[in-house]
Amino acid sequence: MARRSEGLSKRHKKIIEFLTEFQDANGYSPSIREIGESINVKSTSLVDYYLKQLEDMGYISREQHISRSICLLKPADAVRSAAGRIAEGIRSAGSVLDELLRVPVMGRIVASEPIPMPGTDTTYFDPESSIEIARSLLPAREKAEDLFALGVQGDSMIDAMVNDGDIVIMKRAQEARNGEMVAVWLDDKDETTLKYFFKEPKGIRLQPANPSMGPIFVDNPASLRIMGNVVMVIRQMQGALGAA
Repeated sequence: MARRSEGLSKRHKKIIEFLTEFQDANGYSPSIREIGESINVKSTSLVDYYLKQLEDMGYISREQHISRSICLLKPADAVRSAAGRIAEGIRSAGSVLDELLRVPVMGRIVASEPIPMPGTDTTYFDPESSIEIARSLLPAREKAEDLFALGVQGDSMIDAMVNDGDIVIMKRAQEARNGEMVAVWLDDKDETTLKYFFKEPKGIRLQPANPSMGPIFVDNPASLRIMGNVVMVIRQMQGALGAA
């Protein structure tokens, strides 16, 4: 069964504009034949059909069997204003889409015991990969060029709601404050890991968020390089790719 399309067609809008202009000029409503002439429609039955649609949509009211009894409930200016608001909404939606940031996925970060970096950059880093993020989801101060993404491997940060398979959005940084979640490179071991950072009198403590795992102590701070700190976590939906 066919359904009548919602909203005003061009012909509906022309009728409303004609009704507005005619009533403003004459002080009374036009006849159905005059309305038909304004929209180049000869059939009075078809004009009546359009008027019935406008009545159903709340734009006009009519007294049955009384000539020139059309009462305009929403004049042309209101219709144009509504159309303008719709257009503005579409433009606003477009501006949101324009604010999608493309963040490069630089590889994986281990959230468990540190593991050696793979032997080649192409194994670990995939500069062709990227993820799109709405700008509104990130802190206003963050710049797109300072961001990169890492896939999480391991479960040492599960109490921080960072699970195996998640993606962390990182901000490039060379320093960190106590308690920040950071990606670090351990120079003396050629290892990388994701942990909470704490600077202590005897060195650096890299603290997991998993009670079953102990911290990593770095006696020589110079052997540790901070790659960045976490600004956002993108959850991996479990079972999203179920078997067909």
